[in-house]
Amino acid sequence: MSSGGDVMKLPRRRFLHLAATTVALPAVARLAWAQSYPSRPVRLIVGFTAGGGSDILARLTGQGLSERVGQPFVIENRTGAGSNIATELVVNAPANGHTLLLATTANAVNATLYDKLNFNFIRDIAPIAGLLRAPNVMLVHPSVPARAVPEFIAYAVANPAKVNMGSGGNGGPVHMAGELFKMMAAVNLAHVPYRGEALALTDLLGGQVQVVFGSIPSSIGYIRGGTLRPLAVTTATRSEMLPDVPPMADFVPGYEMSTWYGIGAPKNTPAEVIRKLNFEINAVLGNPGFKARLADLSGTVLGGSPSDLAKLVGDETEKWAKVVKFAGITPI
Repeated sequence: MSSGGDVMKLPRRRFLHLAATTVALPAVARLAWAQSYPSRPVRLIVGFTAGGGSDILARLTGQGLSERVGQPFVIENRTGAGSNIATELVVNAPANGHTLLLATTANAVNATLYDKLNFNFIRDIAPIAGLLRAPNVMLVHPSVPARAVPEFIAYAVANPAKVNMGSGGNGGPVHMAGELFKMMAAVNLAHVPYRGEALALTDLLGGQVQVVFGSIPSSIGYIRGGTLRPLAVTTATRSEMLPDVPPMADFVPGYEMSTWYGIGAPKNTPAEVIRKLNFEINAVLGNPGFKARLADLSGTVLGGSPSDLAKLVGDETEKWAKVVKFAGITPI
């Protein structure tokens, strides 16, 4: 069994090299394989439930790829263990490009959050292309006497036992956004994990918790209805969906948290297949109609090369390792 912490020991140069590895096949055979790929339906494995942001993005991307390559991209939701079950399934799948993974922020967090995993994400999943990066938003109950982040920090410092922070569960994006804030703003908020973000927002509406670093798609209705107060978005720049809400970095210098998504494959997938998938994914992402359909997910399209996704994963794994260790977070 490999330790989740082993991911931190891989030199960056070695990691970036893994993004371009291929099996030792004759060049002509590899090229013929890539030209005929995909020869049957492709499974895109998602580690979260149907209907959520991950699932919606996977289905939109899969539909776009199906239209381009002429084979179905079948979405399979394999939930459990913070997406580790889905990841392990892909790690152990044949390296032929017909089983892919929707990689997310959770994969970077889990590398440190879980002491023992049956895989090492950076070593065992070949990056193909980034898809999307989306901010969360810091939301407070209207009873909280703060209309800006500095006021909230002052209130939390003055009332260390009165401010509860809800989340959708330990180690998820909503939780990690809050823990990064606690670490960088030096405030103590009592974490209250729920079985899903919707339950956390329900208790925020009821005043049982005072702050939630929620996803924009889940909370935009409450913001527009005036029932929850947004103080900041978690990305370094403003969100098009919330143009009047400032970025957290304006008040907590260097703060940046976003939920990101990409596509990965089992290691040793032929480089020609990786290149073909990367080309097709970037073509889908560049389609104006596809971009318009992504607007409801409030994100920024990523795209780029396999090495771009590899760098993002490496940087995120290092960042969240520090937060997990600082906060002493465990999976349960």
